[in-house]
Amino acid sequence: MKLTLGFSPCPNDTFIFDALIHHKIDTKGLDFEVEYQDVETLNLKAFQGDLDITKLSYHAFAYAVEDYELLDAGSALGFGVGPMLITKDPKLAKLLQQKLERAESLEGFDQLKVGYPGKYTTANFLLSLAFPELKNKVELVFSDIEGALLDGSIDLGLIIHENRFTYAEKGLHKVVDLGEYWEKTTKFPIPLGGIVVKRSLPKEVKETLNTILKESVEFAFANPKSGLEFIRAHAQEMSEEVMYKHIELYVNKYSVELGLEGRDAITRMFEKAQEMGFIPQSDQKLFLS
Repeated sequence: MKLTLGFSPCPNDTFIFDALIHHKIDTKGLDFEVEYQDVETLNLKAFQGDLDITKLSYHAFAYAVEDYELLDAGSALGFGVGPMLITKDPKLAKLLQQKLERAESLEGFDQLKVGYPGKYTTANFLLSLAFPELKNKVELVFSDIEGALLDGSIDLGLIIHENRFTYAEKGLHKVVDLGEYWEKTTKFPIPLGGIVVKRSLPKEVKETLNTILKESVEFAFANPKSGLEFIRAHAQEMSEEVMYKHIELYVNKYSVELGLEGRDAITRMFEKAQEMGFIPQSDQKLFLS
């Protein structure tokens, strides 16, 4: 049986899926037609139901939950792994840090232009929690945000993925790690992205998918250099050191299986987002049953 599968070209996703799509494990009769897209493109594809299985942001999952359910394997959750709000101006960084620490209004700063990687990204959800007044946003491909800060076309940038390893060397300054903000607020790991499957697929297919995805992650952990060339081919000229820092940051025990803590973190995120009116209400179960 051939299924359509979408995930990002980032090292954490290629690391996770390498064994699955290259049949380094037994895929139990399943084969895959793969699309590589940035996460916001995958989010939008999920809203259209274009793919059988896809990576998406947890924020976006709230808008696709009627058609998709979450696999237990393949997720990106963790501590100290969140998106970061950065700026070129160190004085602005310090001022916003102080306002966040004191829970002060951003009155007078609400026209700051923020470059962000997409409306439905978890990064945008977290930014809205920390700084709800920052609504003057311009959507950019995540890899273009640092450049937009450097050329002055935006005041603040919301960065994800490997950019957290490169912004400081470019003379940019951290305002806040939004993952740390979430952790202090909730005591839970931050849910960033997950792998979802169409509810309409047969139950046995969904269960098989979950099993082989878990085995793919376990294979990657046991053989971390097995997919090196595949990972490098999609890594946008990233050094091997940065590639594996990226993987270590985003691929962990929650990627093998969510467990109770992972499920509780995701449930809390949905509850918080619904309380604040960021996402629609739904009676659908989130997790593959």
